[in-house]
Amino acid sequence: MTASLRHGVISAALAYAIWGLFPLYFKHLGGVPSMEVVAHRIVWCLLLMVGVLSVMKRWAWLGPVLRSPKVLGAFTASALLLSANWLTYVWAVQHDHVLDASLGYFINPLVNVALGFFFLHERPRPAQWLAVGLAAAGVLWLTLQTGRLPWVALILAGSFGVYGLLRKIAVLGALEGLVLECLVVAPVAVMALAWWGQQGHSALNSGDASLIGLLLLAGPLTAAPLLLFAAGARRIPMATLGLLQYISPSIQFILGVWLYHEPFSAARVLGFGLIWAALAVYSAEGWWRSRQPSLA
Repeated sequence: MTASLRHGVISAALAYAIWGLFPLYFKHLGGVPSMEVVAHRIVWCLLLMVGVLSVMKRWAWLGPVLRSPKVLGAFTASALLLSANWLTYVWAVQHDHVLDASLGYFINPLVNVALGFFFLHERPRPAQWLAVGLAAAGVLWLTLQTGRLPWVALILAGSFGVYGLLRKIAVLGALEGLVLECLVVAPVAVMALAWWGQQGHSALNSGDASLIGLLLLAGPLTAAPLLLFAAGARRIPMATLGLLQYISPSIQFILGVWLYHEPFSAARVLGFGLIWAALAVYSAEGWWRSRQPSLA
């Protein structure tokens, strides 16, 4: 393994590990409403990323983007999807649905296959269709056993899948794109925080120093894994990146079962098992194909 490849694997693995450990952070903010947590995340992440781009002197993109309604429209849509994803995830963690959140990110790669077929005219291979079918069977089984759709998982997988689709065809890189997305929704976040503060309902009004510190930490905790991911993704093959992405939901699953003791009945074991089987098929086929030079 070359030094560049090793650095890429470590960077991407760290990014996914941080994302996987997010429940530990959001559980500590359980007394703060989910919408307020997301508003803080937007504002502090924006301020930090503005500082990063200022140090790197990477602002040449902003002028042309602001003069392009098409680009602004696309990033407004991606910003709304990302905000919905963040809000659903924070709510899920705070309301003891960590397992459902992990399920959403287990399903996400297979949602990407379906989106690629419908919107990018990609042709999934037979093994990929098998994986999608197994995952759909797992979701159907969980729905039949509980009497309701696993909506947390489906919203997380769907919103992040469509978000990824929009970013795949976007004209900006990861850092610039996140800054623009935060710029789009930051006015709403700032007004909401100001309103809650004026009404005396803000955590900044009633929280102690440790709580305020945790809220301020939302900025670096959002930016750090993104920077690590961007550094890693440039250096490693997509097949490797595809395998590493399971680090995050796996950690969340472990936290949900063994730390937070969320119920994991035999019926849920079968549903998750079908989805894990789907991921095994999907990952094995992708790995095998990456090893065949004539098919790559």
